[in-house]
Amino acid sequence: MAKKTGTQPPATLTAVLACSLSLALFHGSAVAQEAHDDQQASDSPMPSSTPLLDYQDTFNLEYASQPFFTPDGTSLYYQRRSADIMSDRTHTSLWRIDLSTQANFPVMAGDTSISSTVLSPDGTRLAYLASDGKNSQIYVRYLATGDTAKLTNLTDTPQNITWSNSGKYLAFTLFTPSKPPSLFTEMPTKPEGAKWAETAKYIESTQYRFDGSGYLPSGYEQVYILPAEGGTARQLTTGEYFFDGPLAFSKDDKSLFFSGLLEEDFELKPLEQNIYRLNIESQEITAITTTPGPEFDPQISPDGKWLAYLHTNDRKLSYQNSVLKIRNLSNGNERTLTPDLDRNINDIEWQHDGKGLVISYVDHGSQRLAQVSVLGKIRPLQAELGGTTLGRPYTSGNFAVSSKGDIAFTQSLAALPADIAWLQTKQGHEGQGQRLTDLNQDALGHKTLAKVEKLPVTSSIDQRPIDAWIAYPPGFDNSEKYPLVLEIHGGPHAAYGPHFSMEIQLMAAKGYAVVWSNPRGSSSYGEEFGNLIHHNYPSDDYQDLMDVVDAAIAKGSIDDNNLFITGGSGGGVLTAWSVGKTDRFKAAVVAKPVINWMSFALTADAYPFFTQYWMPGKPWDHAEHLWQHSPLSLVGNVTTPTLLLTGEDDYRTPISESEQFYQALRLQGVDAAMVRIPGASHGIASRPSRLIQKIGNVIA
Repeated sequence: MAKKTGTQPPATLTAVLACSLSLALFHGSAVAQEAHDDQQASDSPMPSSTPLLDYQDTFNLEYASQPFFTPDGTSLYYQRRSADIMSDRTHTSLWRIDLSTQANFPVMAGDTSISSTVLSPDGTRLAYLASDGKNSQIYVRYLATGDTAKLTNLTDTPQNITWSNSGKYLAFTLFTPSKPPSLFTEMPTKPEGAKWAETAKYIESTQYRFDGSGYLPSGYEQVYILPAEGGTARQLTTGEYFFDGPLAFSKDDKSLFFSGLLEEDFELKPLEQNIYRLNIESQEITAITTTPGPEFDPQISPDGKWLAYLHTNDRKLSYQNSVLKIRNLSNGNERTLTPDLDRNINDIEWQHDGKGLVISYVDHGSQRLAQVSVLGKIRPLQAELGGTTLGRPYTSGNFAVSSKGDIAFTQSLAALPADIAWLQTKQGHEGQGQRLTDLNQDALGHKTLAKVEKLPVTSSIDQRPIDAWIAYPPGFDNSEKYPLVLEIHGGPHAAYGPHFSMEIQLMAAKGYAVVWSNPRGSSSYGEEFGNLIHHNYPSDDYQDLMDVVDAAIAKGSIDDNNLFITGGSGGGVLTAWSVGKTDRFKAAVVAKPVINWMSFALTADAYPFFTQYWMPGKPWDHAEHLWQHSPLSLVGNVTTPTLLLTGEDDYRTPISESEQFYQALRLQGVDAAMVRIPGASHGIASRPSRLIQKIGNVIA
């Protein structure tokens, strides 16, 4: 029940500056092969006569995402995402894998792109979203016959589609408009045919615009329920509050659980959330959790006894881990299952026997899996997720648990986007899981890709190990010298890893060695490491990055007179900061940065969050502190030729930040240029052609 503010879930808000890309498709038959075989193969450069990766190849990439099993665990479905070169959009189709033969079959793989696929509890029907030419609507496909029914005709796109346990109903959330506020109500009537200026827009909400959504209309998310055989959707909630998905039905289907904040000042409490129970018949709402800090992602155990959810102990730190909790719905007793896991948990799913859950969490630049019993015993699984962000090598990935205890997940490989892998946990299979798809053999199998290696780095500040990786150009010869690009991740509380990245692979194909790392402040190393930059950003993370460059040079084969630096979002901050600290780089590309924390504090979209968690207080009370950490304060030192690159519709790090740095550089005669991407928000690479434009301008 929330205002349509685009407010992100707590796990995302701690990395609110991070930017990731999604693209995807399908190729050939299933491959029963361990993932590490491909990893090792990528370490051996192909003969130099094979073609190199080029910009056009961006449209040929595919990746697998969002796997889910049939109720009997004998088949699994997955989304296959590809780039449509004609529409310049991501196209999503649905495929099924027969686990006994490992054969792939198309389920919905036509011209219509689908999303939000959810299988009914009995496995006979599939609910999904598809466009009707105006908005995305809910459809149900009967899998036995292939017949499809359109269930809705809504004015906005529904979210969080959830089947009831009986399969009789679908619940979902929908932005529901309300009457726009107005101040001046005595405007004269416009004569017929007159061409007057547009009506003034009156804004009185705290969260009035959001990156990727623009200026927000008046209204709130509300919960609805709909007969699964069609009919009229019934609105279950009202009120001007904040709602955050997903939904969960109680075992008897009489209630729905959701997270949100039913308080009038919710916009000024960006991380505060509780879990509520909604009685479907009476529409009465009861708070189930009230602990300070966000409680979110409610999931009911198969027997209906336990409510599992994630909770963050909010101490106003810029980096805070979530923990897994369960609550007995009969007596209210709660138990924290992961009190000593100093890693942030991303996703949870109950095992079908109800004895525990499977969780994904970030660790040392990768997303990993573990089984957690209801008594709190943690058993790590040998699975590494990833491959669902194609632009830069961010941690990513998703998974599903079958009724047999098996796990399907998107597998991470340095030289490939995500494929589907299958981990048979009850058979005691260890290792990385059996790979079931090979989606990019047609696009990349004949290409020479970069060789990727782990790069050992020790911080010169406090001797901490810093994770880093280096990619060498195809046909690398260690007797030659190569130019080096330092690529810096955003966030700043995010993480890179040894994952596929089109940006890095294309830089390498153009002859550059590329190095990337997780300096202090990065996620996946625990709260202490993440908060080394709390209210102190940028700071020593800059020196960690310089140590990474020094370590790359020390390996040999790097031309230390031909060094380059780039990064986006938080990486843009550190790039601008770095050229104010050193002149060792020949050129820099500063993408979608924060240049002046004072102006950013009052122009960014999520300013209630930034000013409470990233800053020691209101910006006017801490002006000197914010200025000391602003790259603009160092602009007088800059001599490095610098390109600014930002989307014109970016409300996360508004383009006014880039304009300030560009104008300051030009005023003092520094070689500077600016690239503005029309229509692009903070996620510049959200369309394939924009990804190409971004990489191409950086390399150029």
